Amino acid sequence: MYFILKEKVLFKFRKIKFMDIKRFNKKSSPEALLVALIEDAAIIIEDLISIDQVKKVNIELEPYLEACNSGKSEFSGLSTKRIGALIARSPACRQLATNSLIKKILDGFLGPFCDDYQINLTQAVSIGPREKPQILHRDRGMYGGFIPRRIEPLLGTVWAITEFTKENGATQVVPGSHTWDRNKEPLPEEIAYAEMKPGSVFLYSGTVLHGGGENLTDSPRLGAFIHYSLSWLRQQENQYLSCPIDIAKNLDPELRSLMGYSRAGYVLGYFSSPNEKHNLELVSPEELFGEKSKYDNFVSPKELIDGSS
Repeated sequence: MYFILKEKVLFKFRKIKFMDIKRFNKKSSPEALLVALIEDAAIIIEDLISIDQVKKVNIELEPYLEACNSGKSEFSGLSTKRIGALIARSPACRQLATNSLIKKILDGFLGPFCDDYQINLTQAVSIGPREKPQILHRDRGMYGGFIPRRIEPLLGTVWAITEFTKENGATQVVPGSHTWDRNKEPLPEEIAYAEMKPGSVFLYSGTVLHGGGENLTDSPRLGAFIHYSLSWLRQQENQYLSCPIDIAKNLDPELRSLMGYSRAGYVLGYFSSPNEKHNLELVSPEELFGEKSKYDNFVSPKELIDGSS
């Protein structure tokens, strides 16, 4: 009888399919990455940046993390440190934000839902020893459920600055859960962990279930988070306050545009200078830096009405 029961248990165990995250390298085609991301809402690109670049990020962020207090809630992490303003604080993080392969993925993933996409958030997250796992959640929840599920509003990137392991707090994710009913709960075997070496990057959609992992080790786990959103949505991190114009004026135009120092459509994002009486009215932010907006050309009333511009 024992052997019969044992065989039944073993057979049942073999049938359990533990979830994993599809892995790629920096030579993978953007098309292959996009297909996997649309299918699972979570992928890893291994060794996308060099160890030298990882070290630069670590050195630039270290003083801010040392001065930072841990979180004040279980969601933000009572043993977790979080700092923002990475564009202003870390030149090495600026290169992460404009990585060419990531931008090609963004073109295909967020591009169908907007004229432009933007940086939504920059944050360094250091999960400290004995931190508990974060509750699984969907980032799109920040918009209160007002965006139809057929529209994907967000894409997150998590760059491994230290090694990510299941034991030290690698991000939890449920691949494929972006297609689930919002009330469905994952089984333990459906949760995967974004284990990766420094220099690798984890990409996930705003609709997939995910959360910070539990750190059972004596060392912190550090990741650089740079998330993107549709340009017609409010940014989670206010980039204009986190990286004011006196810093932004010295940045690459491509990066400034991603931050929102640009028009995001014919009538989105213009400004009027409160200090000018007649010259700077309904102006594109690009003009502050001696540049022109790609939306300066007038569109027809019909294009403005039906959204075909």
